[in-house]
Amino acid sequence: MSPDVFRYVASGWGAGELWLQRGSLVWHELPRGEGEAGPGAELGERLCDYFRGERASFDDVDIDLSGCTPFQRAVTEALRTVAWGEVVTYGELAALSGHPGAQRAVGSFCARNGLPIVVPCHRVVAAAGIGLYGSLGVEYKRRLLRLEGWSL
Repeated sequence: MSPDVFRYVASGWGAGELWLQRGSLVWHELPRGEGEAGPGAELGERLCDYFRGERASFDDVDIDLSGCTPFQRAVTEALRTVAWGEVVTYGELAALSGHPGAQRAVGSFCARNGLPIVVPCHRVVAAAGIGLYGSLGVEYKRRLLRLEGWSL
């Protein structure tokens, strides 16, 4: 069964995509560039609200963790408790997930996170600074953090 794909447009950010399978989020492409929204979904509207700077929580969004290892599941669950406007270091997230000392593995998990914002890896920073943010780069991460009231 192939996932349902929904496009959304967040003003000033661009177009993003949500992939849902049997009602669970399986992938999220962050908005970038220009584009038009496709068939809407309530989650797409909530993400648009987020990108407008409205305080939003995505704790209630059902996500597909069926392909995750126990470590990945633990990191995901711990990361989803990091609230809007808060940041943690990779080491702190490793400890929160029950894996103290696994900060490098946490960093690798964040780099491959396919559910950004819902699993808010932008809220994880390096002990000595902001850290990386995959293909979108550090400036995109800074912009997300500024949206939530942080400046690094």
